[in-house]
Formats: sequence, structure tokens, C-alpha cells
Amino acid sequence: MSYLAEQDRQQRITLLVILGLGSLMIWHAPFGALLLYPFTILSTWFHEMGHGLSAILMGERFDSLVIYPDGSGVAMSLVSPDRTALQDAIIAAGGPIGPALAGAALIASSRTMKGTRIALAVLGAALLLTTAIWVRSVTGWLVLPIAGVAILAIARNANADQQRFAIQLLGVQAVISVWAQSGYLFTQGGMLGGMPQISDTGAISAALGLSYWFWAIVLSAINIAILWWSLRYAFRR
Repeated sequence: MSYLAEQDRQQRITLLVILGLGSLMIWHAPFGALLLYPFTILSTWFHEMGHGLSAILMGERFDSLVIYPDGSGVAMSLVSPDRTALQDAIIAAGGPIGPALAGAALIASSRTMKGTRIALAVLGAALLLTTAIWVRSVTGWLVLPIAGVAILAIARNANADQQRFAIQLLGVQAVISVWAQSGYLFTQGGMLGGMPQISDTGAISAALGLSYWFWAIVLSAINIAILWWSLRYAFRR
């Protein structure tokens, strides 16, 4: 690889890291979630789909997904009374870990142009399909299909560099979505739709023991490792 190609590779990685950190800073600033509203809704979609798909993998039924206008959301699943504590913990962990795995797959796909186009098409179609099947809120009905159509348009009409940057940016946003509301991850719970709600780490703590702080640190470390691996793979010589 030439010096210029190596320099370009480092610049792309640096830009993605800066955009990711910048997004987190803006998300936690006053009105930040509003400024990044499409990404806020996407981060909620990634998170709640992680819960829903984890429930399916545990043999339970993913019933519906609600996204509120403020960007918060909830995945509703019908679970059996004889489920194990481990199943509860895996479903709870699906919210923070699922988006990281999906984001890593998106970033890794950018290693080739064929993979990039396929990933964009799959993501755009997934937004449209999951909205039709599971979403039960006006905010989700309005924002997610628009995002899906926009991503499909990028897959069809954008040039190679634009497609690669788009899928990498979306992948980074998916991975960092776990920290979009860091107060939620590092607390036992909060208010959701006007009702008290246990946090994901609080649910894992209740199922497996140890502090919610411990599980928040573990989940954060896993997500950082996943992001590092995906960037390393995508930009490997």
C-alpha cells in the first residue's frame, strides 16, 4: 500500500472516531438529541431491536416496538413464566450489545464495495420491514421509513466513496448508541413514557447478581472492543 493510501486510511479512521465522539458530546449537550434527531431515533431502533431479536433467540415472542418523540423507546416481548435468569440477562444485554454487533457488521462490510452495497441495502430494507412488523408508534412510523428510503437511495445512487463513508458512519453510530444515554446505562433505572423502568444493567444485575455498575463497565468494554475490531478489519491492508 502506498504512503498516500496509508495516509488516507488513517485519516478515514480518525474522522470516524471524531464523528463518533462528537456525536456523543452533542447527544449529552442541551438539545443535542434534537440536533441529531434522525440518529437519535436510529440509535433507539438499534437498541430496542437488540432486545427484541434477543428475545426471539431465547425462544420468546417479540411483540412490538415503541419509539417516543423524545427518542426513548421500549421493546415489548411476551415471555414465558418458566424462563431462566440467564435468558432474562441475555434479553436485557441484547439492547446494549446487539447494536454493537450490527454496527461492527456494517463497518466490516465496508472492506469491499460489494459488501458495502449489500449492507446498505439490507439496512434500508430492515428499517422498512421492521417498521411494518413491529413498530407501534407515530414517531417510528414517520422517521424510520424515511431513514430506510434514504439509505436505499444511497445504495443505489451514491458513488463508492459516499457509500463506504455512509455505512461506516452508520456502523459507528450503532456501536456508540449504548452511550447515547449513559445515565441510563449506569443507573438501576429511570422514567420511560412517564413510568418507572429498570435499566438494562439493572435487569442483568437482578438476574445474575453483582452491581449494575459492574455490568455497565463490562458492556462498555465489550462495545469498545467490538468497535476497535471492526475498524481494524475494515481498514486492514
